[in-house]
Amino acid sequence: MTKRIGLGHAPEIYKAMANVQAEVDKAGANAGVDHKLMELVKMRASQLNGCAFCLDMHSRDALESGESPRRLFVLDGWRETTLFTEQEQAALALTEAMTRLAATQSVPDDVYDEAVRVFTEDQYRAVAWQVIAINSWNRVAVTSHSPLPKRDA
Repeated sequence: MTKRIGLGHAPEIYKAMANVQAEVDKAGANAGVDHKLMELVKMRASQLNGCAFCLDMHSRDALESGESPRRLFVLDGWRETTLFTEQEQAALALTEAMTRLAATQSVPDDVYDEAVRVFTEDQYRAVAWQVIAINSWNRVAVTSHSPLPKRDA
């Protein structure tokens, strides 16, 4: 992989992004959105965007939050299982629709309607902002060719 200029080396901008992420996390917690659901959102968007750096980070975060390895292993096929709750399914569908906006130009009404059926307004906002935030982070990491941190396995 070709070495690229790291976008994280613009400290003021990176700090502003980190502050946005902190506010999104706080909004999710304040709205009562399960932290594991928010990690699933980060994982699914990162899968769609091919962001190895974020997949590595958020799979570890998800596991540390008590997420099961089995659910992470089948996340790409979430529609084929009964392992995910109604809220998680709505969040994953919303994540996919928002992440694919360049191709679809829309979040389909049925996806939106299901999300607002299972989430409060504050929860919906928190999940949608989480999708926006992780898509931004994916673009930083993928564009920069961010290397994975060194770890044991």
